[in-house]
Amino acid sequence: MTETASSGPTHSVLELVGQHPIGRIPVQEVRPAVDGGDRPTKSVVNELFPITATVFREGHDQVNATVVLTDPDGAEHHVRMHLLNPGLDHWGTTIFANRPGIWSYRVEGWSDPYATWHHDAVLKVEAGVDVELMLEEGARVLERSRGEVEHAAETRQRLEESITALRDTGRPVEERLAAGTGLREPLVGAPLRDFVSPSRSYTWWVERPLALHGAWYEMFPRSEGATQDPETGLWTSGTFATAAERLPAIADMGFDVVYLTPIHPIGRTNRKGRNNTLDAQEHDPGSPYAIGAEEGGHDALHPDLGDFDDFDAFVARAEELGLEVAMDLALQAAPDHPWATEHPEFFTTRADGSIAYAENPPKKYQDIYPVNFDNAPDSAYAEVRRIMQVWIDHGVKIFRVDNPHTKPVEFWQWLIADVAVDHPEVIWLAEAFTKPAMMHTLAKVGFQQSYTYYAWRNQVGELTEYVTELSGKTAPFMRPSFWPTTHDILTPYMQYGGPTAFQLRAALAATLVPTYGIYAGYEHCENVARPGAEEQIDNEKYEFKNRRWDLDTEHGGRDEAHGRPNLAPFLKRLNEIRRQHPSLHWLRNITFHSAEDENFLVFSKRGGGAHDGSDSDEIIVVANLDPFAPRATTVHLNMPSLGLGWSERFVAHELLTGAQWDWGEANFVHLGPGSLPVHIIWVRKF
Repeated sequence: MTETASSGPTHSVLELVGQHPIGRIPVQEVRPAVDGGDRPTKSVVNELFPITATVFREGHDQVNATVVLTDPDGAEHHVRMHLLNPGLDHWGTTIFANRPGIWSYRVEGWSDPYATWHHDAVLKVEAGVDVELMLEEGARVLERSRGEVEHAAETRQRLEESITALRDTGRPVEERLAAGTGLREPLVGAPLRDFVSPSRSYTWWVERPLALHGAWYEMFPRSEGATQDPETGLWTSGTFATAAERLPAIADMGFDVVYLTPIHPIGRTNRKGRNNTLDAQEHDPGSPYAIGAEEGGHDALHPDLGDFDDFDAFVARAEELGLEVAMDLALQAAPDHPWATEHPEFFTTRADGSIAYAENPPKKYQDIYPVNFDNAPDSAYAEVRRIMQVWIDHGVKIFRVDNPHTKPVEFWQWLIADVAVDHPEVIWLAEAFTKPAMMHTLAKVGFQQSYTYYAWRNQVGELTEYVTELSGKTAPFMRPSFWPTTHDILTPYMQYGGPTAFQLRAALAATLVPTYGIYAGYEHCENVARPGAEEQIDNEKYEFKNRRWDLDTEHGGRDEAHGRPNLAPFLKRLNEIRRQHPSLHWLRNITFHSAEDENFLVFSKRGGGAHDGSDSDEIIVVANLDPFAPRATTVHLNMPSLGLGWSERFVAHELLTGAQWDWGEANFVHLGPGSLPVHIIWVRKF
């Protein structure tokens, strides 16, 4: 395609005064642009997201805009933009990528000679002003298009006919004009463009779908299959082989990822005892986050779990069941770690000569030395990259990173990029419960997913505000992962809300955002906290747990024989719903609705996430956030956001129970303890 590019005087004078050339056709405010374009925008394969820009020019000539996508092979793809707001010169379109890799996009503003002629000719010819002049100018514009733009044979034939008609004085003027103006649609796909003015190019990382959408299940491998001698009270650790026996149940519940807490040798010096005490007993297993002992460090396996053949068999079994294995990357060392003697420069030495242990006031971790990356960055970076490769070579493609906000951001930027060169499939989840600036920057430099403040957002206003932010201004770079609890987090809401709270928070996590996770034991609603702490008593970080999965009833509900809930069937149904309904796979497609009772959260997700024909899938979620009392209210739906008129009706198919109702804009609901705290409704139109 031949085009007239923007040109102008030398820009050296602009450089002297610190200005970047604006371009013949100004293109401004391109969105998304993460940190002004210094960081990549993110999406996954087939994920739709909007590109907008302000494009304008002087005078009255018509202007137009195009998004140019450059794929990983360097080929360019043009996508037409549309004028969204004429008064603000605001243009937009929606793009997607059909394969992973490093893409880029730019917005090109250009003068549209055909549209300019079309606009002027219709006005002047109908008014009888400069009729022959306008028709001749139309012929010349079409001649330029014929000569400068590559067209399909059919369009070229129409161009020839229109040029002839415009100059045929024997025909009625109206017919001649119509011959020229009737080419608007054929010329849209291959326009004549003058003064093409590109914006800067914006890097666009396109990743595999699991980087956005998935369900995670966390386990401590040593607890799976662990047994306790009834006479001595001594425990025998679970192994990779016994942990693999749990995988079919996890897969049957519909999870995509099984996440393992650290599986390395555990230090003995300053080992923590039960409930984080400092007086560990002889047989206490210690925290798996106190990594390193005489058996090895981050590149070794705890001998109680098995060897690398056993680990490989665990990974292979997970893959057979459709699960991916995620490993915990905790860059810290027990005092017994080989690094403590081989690389003392990796740590901070205090004035008294001791190595500083980890602290997160008021918490103290006397069994852990944090790595100081500033003392010897070259060797520290290289050592971490080496251990990463060990696990990648053993089939691990996902890493949950413990406390990444306590390490330099530039280190993560380098490490993630270096791994991505040879292993772009690797996914990184940041466990960074910290200030927004750090969380956002970790996402910008490469972390595909991030833990969030979801566990502490329990009210309608809090959740609405937070999810609006996550699905809006931070969506181009940060993908949230919602966890109701973790092995370190048990909020008061979960401590006191009972099984209703566990059902509700899992359902919201699974539907508000595309990625969520639970920690083993969630099925049994484990909710007893250690006094004075927002974490479980008898924390699994410091001891073995045998949850006796064999006692769970097969068909769900409460295990009456042993007095404990069993939410496994509920979680299975949640994950079935997620897999069956594409609208729940995406982040940016959420709309919040209203209810007359302030305790009700109402939102919908409507297709719009993927270029796969799923636009018609629509889900409505109605939740009573009060776990203590049944409540009734009327919900009010924004019908146009569902693709319906305000007075239209639809079939509300409740997916947790199978019930169906006739719904419209206003609908009565009753939810809470004793039944279900949430409706997940599939919108089926009459």
